[in-house]
Amino acid sequence: MSELVIQTKGLYKLYRKRAAVENVNLEIARGDIYGFLGPNGAGKTTTIRMLLGLVKPTRGSIHLFGKDLTKEKMNILRRTGSLVEYPSYYGHLTAVENLEALRRIIGVPKSRIAEVLDIVSLTKEAKRPVKGYSLGMKQRLGIAAALLGNPELLILDEPTNGLDPSGIHEIRELIKNMPKQHGITVLVSSHLLSEVEQMAGKVGIIREGQLVFQDTIDRLVSQSSGGFRLAVSEPETALHLALDLGCDGRLRNEVLEFEPMQDAQVALLVKRLVQNEHMVYRVEEKRKSLEDIFMEIVGKGNSL
Repeated sequence: MSELVIQTKGLYKLYRKRAAVENVNLEIARGDIYGFLGPNGAGKTTTIRMLLGLVKPTRGSIHLFGKDLTKEKMNILRRTGSLVEYPSYYGHLTAVENLEALRRIIGVPKSRIAEVLDIVSLTKEAKRPVKGYSLGMKQRLGIAAALLGNPELLILDEPTNGLDPSGIHEIRELIKNMPKQHGITVLVSSHLLSEVEQMAGKVGIIREGQLVFQDTIDRLVSQSSGGFRLAVSEPETALHLALDLGCDGRLRNEVLEFEPMQDAQVALLVKRLVQNEHMVYRVEEKRKSLEDIFMEIVGKGNSL
């Protein structure tokens, strides 16, 4: 089993007698890009703030790099970079000057500034005042600041929020390169599955403070089958034959619609229809989009 960089057990946070986070058990392995998903207000930022030691849990445990956050907070945070909400910066200073101010605080070599600016593709803009940067450039500068201490873990809270498509693409490609080029494990939160699915290998979905799904994107994709449709001659008679075979189906607009079935069951149904002299015009799978599944989970109270 891969080493867990983040592990929480029974993580719980109570605000004014309301559970903002309830019994969350995160497991994030080294080298993962972990997409932390949920609608606004679901508990993502509260969870992230607890992981960074900015908010104390009401109960539960947090281990980063196998170490207890309550006992080794400073050692853990030295190995962790983060960007929570919007980055802070001095608008009248250049990117280099902003990073130099931070570098002096954390005590890393001066050469590291050029390295992180290169990682986020801001080298050519390094000596421009930050107030003239686009929002996407400011986000990249924020990530550069998070990388300055050469972290093993990067935690990003809604890093593409408010960006245009070009800015979103830039941040997404930057995040995708973190594990393979720099050996950094990434936790990235978002309320958009369509964004996370393009960069994360594993996802956790939080709803009303509770983690309702945690597995790979592939596992989520496997939930996308919505059954299949069959266009045949004499559909009413064909439906009776299908029901006799134990298929769960109905007739809609002269087309047979069935709940998800094994491939062997579909093949047997088609075979029996042909044997009974039905013309099979078309067999097509109905698939839900990942976004549909996500909305079912967070909107209707289902879980996988």
